Amino acid sequence: MTIRELDLLQGTLDVLVLRALSMGPMHGYAVARFIRDGSDGSFKVLDGALYTSLHRMEERGWVESEWGNSDKKKRAKFYRLTAAGRRALRSETQSWNDYVAAVARVMIAPAPEPG
Repeated sequence: MTIRELDLLQGTLDVLVLRALSMGPMHGYAVARFIRDGSDGSFKVLDGALYTSLHRMEERGWVESEWGNSDKKKRAKFYRLTAAGRRALRSETQSWNDYVAAVARVMIAPAPEPG
């Protein structure tokens, strides 16, 4: 099997962003870097998808944002989890773990006997 970039399944990006922000407030680039590094480079999050996800979660009340300065002294918008975001992370993590377990059960299921 060759190493390749993996496409994020729909709905997966939000839980990964929530996980990143559970480490503390981050600007968008830091969130994308956390996901890339955490996946050993398999997931490279495009800016458009990342900011769409962040804005969607802001509308849901899962994250809040404020302007600040990055480590390089550039103006950046920092995002942080709210209490609702922490609850969403727990719920989404459980849903994701259930999904992974179900896929694993199918992948190890024995092949049916030839009919």
